[in-house]
Amino acid sequence: MEKHFLQPLFNPASIVVFAGGLDPDALPPGAGRHVADQLRGSGYAGELRFVDIRMSGTLADLARSRAELAVIALPTVEEMDNALEVAGRIRCRAALIISAGLNAQDAARLHATARRHQLHLLGPNCTGFQRPHQQLNASIIGAMAKPGPLGLLSQSGALTASTLDWARRNSVGFSTVVSLGPNTALNIADALDFLASDGQTHSIVVYLEGIRNARRFMSALRAAASAKPVIVLKAGRQPAGNEAALTHSGAIVGSDEVFDAALRRAGAVRVRTFSQLFSAVRCLASRYQPAGRHLAVITNGGGPGVLAADWANELHLQLGRLDAQACAALAPQLSPQASLKDLIDLSEEATPEHFSAAIAAAGRTRGIDGVLVIYSPKLGADPARVAEALVQTHTTVGKPLFSCWMGDESVSEARALLNAASIPTFRTPEAGVDAFSNIANHHENQQLLQQTPPPLSHLAKPDVEGARLLIESVLAERRNVLTELESKALLAAFHVPVTKTMLARSPNEAMMIATQLGYPAALKIDSPDIPHKSDVQGVALNILNATQVRDTYNDMVKRVAQLRPDARINGVTVQNMSAQRRGRELYIGLVTDELFGPVITFGAGGTMIELIGDRSMEMPPLNQFLARSLVQRARVAATLGEWRGAPPIEMAALEQVLLRVSEMVCELPQLREMDINPIILDDSGALAVDARIVIQHAPAHSQHYGHLAILPYPGHFEQEWPLRGGGAYTVRPVRPDDASMLQALVKGLSPESRYFRFVSSMPELPARMLARFTLIDYDREMALVAVHRERRIGADGEFIDTERIIGVSRYVTNPDTRSCEFSLLVADDFAGQGLGSRLMLSIIEFARNKGLAQIEGLILANNSSMLKLMRNLGFQIKHFEEDADFRLAVKAL
Repeated sequence: MEKHFLQPLFNPASIVVFAGGLDPDALPPGAGRHVADQLRGSGYAGELRFVDIRMSGTLADLARSRAELAVIALPTVEEMDNALEVAGRIRCRAALIISAGLNAQDAARLHATARRHQLHLLGPNCTGFQRPHQQLNASIIGAMAKPGPLGLLSQSGALTASTLDWARRNSVGFSTVVSLGPNTALNIADALDFLASDGQTHSIVVYLEGIRNARRFMSALRAAASAKPVIVLKAGRQPAGNEAALTHSGAIVGSDEVFDAALRRAGAVRVRTFSQLFSAVRCLASRYQPAGRHLAVITNGGGPGVLAADWANELHLQLGRLDAQACAALAPQLSPQASLKDLIDLSEEATPEHFSAAIAAAGRTRGIDGVLVIYSPKLGADPARVAEALVQTHTTVGKPLFSCWMGDESVSEARALLNAASIPTFRTPEAGVDAFSNIANHHENQQLLQQTPPPLSHLAKPDVEGARLLIESVLAERRNVLTELESKALLAAFHVPVTKTMLARSPNEAMMIATQLGYPAALKIDSPDIPHKSDVQGVALNILNATQVRDTYNDMVKRVAQLRPDARINGVTVQNMSAQRRGRELYIGLVTDELFGPVITFGAGGTMIELIGDRSMEMPPLNQFLARSLVQRARVAATLGEWRGAPPIEMAALEQVLLRVSEMVCELPQLREMDINPIILDDSGALAVDARIVIQHAPAHSQHYGHLAILPYPGHFEQEWPLRGGGAYTVRPVRPDDASMLQALVKGLSPESRYFRFVSSMPELPARMLARFTLIDYDREMALVAVHRERRIGADGEFIDTERIIGVSRYVTNPDTRSCEFSLLVADDFAGQGLGSRLMLSIIEFARNKGLAQIEGLILANNSSMLKLMRNLGFQIKHFEEDADFRLAVKAL
């Protein structure tokens, strides 16, 4: 319920303008004059003053110009810096600098001045912002946008202006428009944070060119996407491939694909073109969200329906089909020429009644998740009558419904009817399929967003220390590439099944090892300088006897020495061939993106891995749901069930290997690249046949999983404490699935307790607030819940165990990143049992371990029990200057 720290910037009660003069009518042409005209002409109801930094007078004179927001539009860096100094001295809380072309050094100078005065600074190199609901146009991006529920964040001033121009013609309204450029102090993550908490913003559109801090961006994006739909259009797509990569994974994965994986995990939706941007917004804001990817296509023309089906296939959607019972009931209501086999083709004789019947049937069919209705104009038919039938039917469908009225002038009236009824309508079948794909992706990404796995799974504990010792010994030898033996030893430390492999340094050793391991055997060259053995004919398979081992060893060493005379050759590894004859060759890999950190990859393996290019990606940490989702997105997933006479693979074994790789990535920040290729899967399990791992010294920020863009669930912090009246409770970090228990806690409070905590008499938490409280970023905030297990006897005499949240403590890091704000809530029937003290001490410990210096919180002045508790815990209780009804509790950490 607290105000966001950017309220003084985006919702200022008063504004002071530094535009080069005291008289706005006498300002010279340029940005200053333009922004002054926009501020005065927008109808802003707050106090608006103009100040000239060159004027004479005392600080007392300046104090009369005090305002929440300073808008600066001056031509030179020196004047901008002077204006910031003045804004700080008259106690402005935020500043906006409208400018272009400032370099990083000049921008850093302005940032430093703003920090010294504790000003939240938007700019420089930005064209300003608009808040249509507040009638505030502090920008040079054009006339005020129409008020609406859409928030727009853009890193391009030109695209922002073009978007507003498009929106005016298409009656699209905005809650907020923010234009951000290079070297701005306020970044895209800060603005996302504000829009996530803004009640007037129902969905968010982001045009992105680059980000500076991946974890901060992911944190803000996840928080925003958990509360409202977020659509991202990113420019600067880079081609996949990296010539310097030392593994197959590094060679076939590009940074743009990693960005896709990051957005998917954050719960946002990515669109590829400007035209898709706002159609996605309209659809994501609709009443219904799909539960799957099956789209039914209803059409009166075969050609457009086939185009829709083809494009659905390209987007990995499935055609939604009517079941046999629905077909039998619908067929008598349609023309004899209608076809219901794949597409629901109503034929050219389709009437409005035919469309209504088909839509109703699709709405009742469980295997259909969305409906696209395509209408092609026919001679003598009335497109508007068909649209009217759609309008009358769509409220009963209960699923996403889209329309495509093809043509132009003859269907304009029909499109107007559909738009008025808020039925998304498109001009081409492909655009309609795109729209469904966006909301289907949104539904899937929201499921990924809810996953907060811990760094370690519940499988057998890995030998983490042994793995670290192995890595340190390799780095001590100034090597970055592990040999095959070392790579397999590292995998074995995390219980990944590997083939038995031994290194032979002579033909005789190779023969003895092969005899001990058993035939058929496989020989592979062992060299830290050869990333891909098959490129130099360094792999020999199905060797059946000792003589063949000797000859193969000699030939392989000579051939490799000739092809790569610069390579160090340690010898030849010998291993027995896998007995998994009907196994599938897969690969599991790791790449490290410069921005987002490690990413786990999966796909088809073998020697043609780069040519096949089958890969899906997920950001660590993984749990079983994320591992299964990663597998299902790869094309090779179609071969993992019963395939060409082979039984289905043991999926649990594959998921376990992925979880083990996730553990490696989380616990070993030195990992840079990795290939497990091939890893062979069949109905008996998994076996890693070959592996190659690239390492480097751990980055300085690797403590507390700092190398990960998504902080894992801190499952290690789970403590059990006794209750004074008997029994016990568990204190642990909150999880997304705690939402229902948290809501029950709030509903069970007395009106007085609810008012003390939320300064409101609301009987329950709104859905958005509930999501905000349970789906958190553990890096910048923490919520600890006290869970009490209760046992009672059911009607059948059996014991029933239930869990209940009986208390919550929370802190959120302040914008200064050195202090935090706390809150505390305890169930009424558990008050006075020491629960509040324990929760506060635990949250204080968390904040201290995070390196925060101070914890503070607002308490109502008449909440005597909370004030007494805080004094007992060593907090100082101060008067709160901004509101006499509150006290400020402060404690140094």
